[in-house]
Amino acid sequence: MTVTETVNAGLMREFKVVVNAAELAKEADVRLKDLAGKAQIKGFRAGKVPVDHVKRLYGKSVMAEVMQKSVEDKSREVFAERNLKPAYQPEVKLPEDSGEMNEVMEGKRDFSFSVSGEVIPQFDIQAYDGIALTRHTVEVDAAHIDEAVKRLSSQSRTYAPRSEGEAAQKDDRVNIDYKGTIGGVAFDGGTGEGIPLELGSGQFIPGFEDQLIGAKAGDTLTVRVAFPKEYAVADLAGKDAEFATKVNSIEAPQEVELTDAFAKTMGFENLEALRDMVKSGLSREFVRMSDMKLKRDVLDALDKQYKFELPTKLVEAEFNGIWSALTNEMTRANRSFADEETTEDKARSEYQAIAERRVRLGLVLGTMGEKEGIQITEQELQQALIARVRQFPGREKQVYDHYRTNPQALVELRGPIFEQKVVDLIANKAIVTNATITREELQKMVEEDYDGAE
Repeated sequence: MTVTETVNAGLMREFKVVVNAAELAKEADVRLKDLAGKAQIKGFRAGKVPVDHVKRLYGKSVMAEVMQKSVEDKSREVFAERNLKPAYQPEVKLPEDSGEMNEVMEGKRDFSFSVSGEVIPQFDIQAYDGIALTRHTVEVDAAHIDEAVKRLSSQSRTYAPRSEGEAAQKDDRVNIDYKGTIGGVAFDGGTGEGIPLELGSGQFIPGFEDQLIGAKAGDTLTVRVAFPKEYAVADLAGKDAEFATKVNSIEAPQEVELTDAFAKTMGFENLEALRDMVKSGLSREFVRMSDMKLKRDVLDALDKQYKFELPTKLVEAEFNGIWSALTNEMTRANRSFADEETTEDKARSEYQAIAERRVRLGLVLGTMGEKEGIQITEQELQQALIARVRQFPGREKQVYDHYRTNPQALVELRGPIFEQKVVDLIANKAIVTNATITREELQKMVEEDYDGAE
């Protein structure tokens, strides 16, 4: 095999590869001899078929297989021998002249082809044991537990009819009939009878429930609202509507006593056991948010340390994925770039920067992980697979089989595990200062950090 580099520009490499005809013929002969020893051809005893006869029957197909394998093997060797890592599957170009290809298959000509693609950029790993980070933590206090237990109790609360003439209040449950119109014309889905509605639950269009507060059983009233611009039904989005509404009944929520008896209805021995469970759950949630914030801070620190040329196709693929998700969501919500107070050009520029950041950080974390010898265990992969399967109740077996039989899908599970292990490694070697903050402050930090993409 002879190799000639024909393109070396930035990260792009292209090589012309020539495989000697004799090398191909030698490999084809080995395969033909093996085939002759196994073939069962009419007129010959098993294992006694002459190689020349097998060659006449299967010579071209065997040579085609040899050429295909040669393309795959030599393409890998070209990059590996030069310590280059392709950023994606390299592109192979075979001779377009059919006559030339026939001569190659007949052993009359050397096999030449080109292989090209961008390579992973080479960069030095910067020291990260001195990175200064802050771990923001939230301590679970009695107020957090009280709020969570009360929220649990509200799911089990009962309702009792309000006294005659009593007005509806927030959190009451009303039973209503309604008929909606737009410009005096009824619309599909705008009519309901005997519909229960908890005031303040946000089940109905914004503003609808508020206008029922103060109404009494037996009242009829006109509720005027505007459908949200992002409403799922495009024909209704942004339009003003009127609902002729009758209040059939009003029920007030009954306070649930937080006692051992209530805890037992939830499956716990007593109220203390219930509160302990709630505290553990809140602790895990606060740690999860803290880890998310710390991870973002690690990525921000790395993003400041590294600037290098990126493989254009990787960036394009990342951008296209982000942009497709964004535009699909905007279409579903019936929103425009003007609604988001931006323009398409400005949005493209912003998401292009996000795509570049993701690719850059992915390359940095990947290189760091390799240098540190980070591995993903089968147990870790299995745990990630189980977690993913649980996200699809009722389709568990289908999802499980998809991942177990699809290597590329498993690679997608490995990526986040690998990334997190590298982030943990950096965080463990960084200079970390602990800061206790409120839950609201941490929630705001996480929302601001992850409003868009990492």
